Amino acid sequence: MPELEGTGCRCIFRFLNHSSRPPMQVRLIALTAPQINIEGQSLTAEGLMAYCARVSSPHQESADYEKLLAYCIAHKHWSIFEMADMTVEIVTSRAISPQILRHRSFTFQEFSMRYSKAQAIERYTPRRQDSKNRQNSLDDLPPETVAWFDEAQERVATESMALYEAALEKGIAKECARAMLPLATQTKLYMKGSIRSWIHYLEVRTDPATQKEHRDIALEIRKIFVERFPVTASALGWS
Repeated sequence: MPELEGTGCRCIFRFLNHSSRPPMQVRLIALTAPQINIEGQSLTAEGLMAYCARVSSPHQESADYEKLLAYCIAHKHWSIFEMADMTVEIVTSRAISPQILRHRSFTFQEFSMRYSKAQAIERYTPRRQDSKNRQNSLDDLPPETVAWFDEAQERVATESMALYEAALEKGIAKECARAMLPLATQTKLYMKGSIRSWIHYLEVRTDPATQKEHRDIALEIRKIFVERFPVTASALGWS
């Protein structure tokens, strides 16, 4: 490990390699848990949305709701999809988390680098800047450019984390020392929202126009969505 000259500080951190586990991680944390049964079976979060949609119907307790949810989606009756919530845990970088936090219909909790020490810096695979679309990139860089970027990332990670550790050893507050760290510093956040919000988020962020690292997160969340809300996902054309 590198030692920062004049400080005695040894840099202890994880710079995530391409061969290690993927930096991005997504997992389901919580899902609306209905407290009633329909026809002797526990109601699912998806079933709850249909149950609430039938508030004015004499057949509210029908267990068959595929056509109902498909109809609501086709005719944009979105309010019923606010009757259930889902919370996911996301591990990503500080470069991507601000994009996620822009979705203001969600509720968030994010890892605080004022309270706790940073632990890892993610390694990015570089892409070429699209000359026609300033918000797009292309995966066709020559190997020597990729190698240069890899080395540059490692240098930045090593030096910035060494300076960060040195600042902490000198008694500088975490909220100040974190200014030394790159945007690739890893973070964790919890993202909670209604199924209506998740539908909108997934429609927007699984689009190829989204930055790849963020799109990878959205695609993983969509897998969870398809598993937990299969009827809704099918009506949306996601399965």
